[in-house]
Amino acid sequence: MTLSKTFDLVRHGRLLTKYANSGVDSRVVVRIREFLLGRKQRVRVRGQLSAEVRVTSGVPQGSVLFPLLFLAYVNDIWRSVDSTFRLFTDDCVFYRKNINNADMEKLQKDLDRPGEWAVENAMKINASKSKAFRFTRTRVKDPQNYSLMITLIPEKSSCKYLAKILSSELIWADQINYDL
Repeated sequence: MTLSKTFDLVRHGRLLTKYANSGVDSRVVVRIREFLLGRKQRVRVRGQLSAEVRVTSGVPQGSVLFPLLFLAYVNDIWRSVDSTFRLFTDDCVFYRKNINNADMEKLQKDLDRPGEWAVENAMKINASKSKAFRFTRTRVKDPQNYSLMITLIPEKSSCKYLAKILSSELIWADQINYDL
């Protein structure tokens, strides 16, 4: 699962509330507030400058604070998730050991929760970048049909995760061929 337009959609008020509720010293929250609020921007097109407008959302790209502020904003996306969950910048991974249909249903229920979180937090999830993937040494007969925000997640036999290509058959051929 990938969050979409993460730099632009972070609402300042909501971010400051989440940051303050995380237990950070109130003086730090005041400094972050000063950093975010009162910003203005304008655009240059063909040598012409637009009028300045107030910036009410987003965190300045390339700022040293962006990774910290973004993580503070999305840190509660995993709430009420029973599957194992990993968050790396704007990418999320859910996984669990599936032995039976009940396990598959639990995973699907966990996949529904980020969509609810995104609505509550004015974020967008790019469901088209999501992939279903399973590790197994047995022949798989039936595909697992998972969805994210009503979009069917295609099942893949390999995927790239943190610069490594993982194979559902637990072999390294795809990674070795990719490195060549």
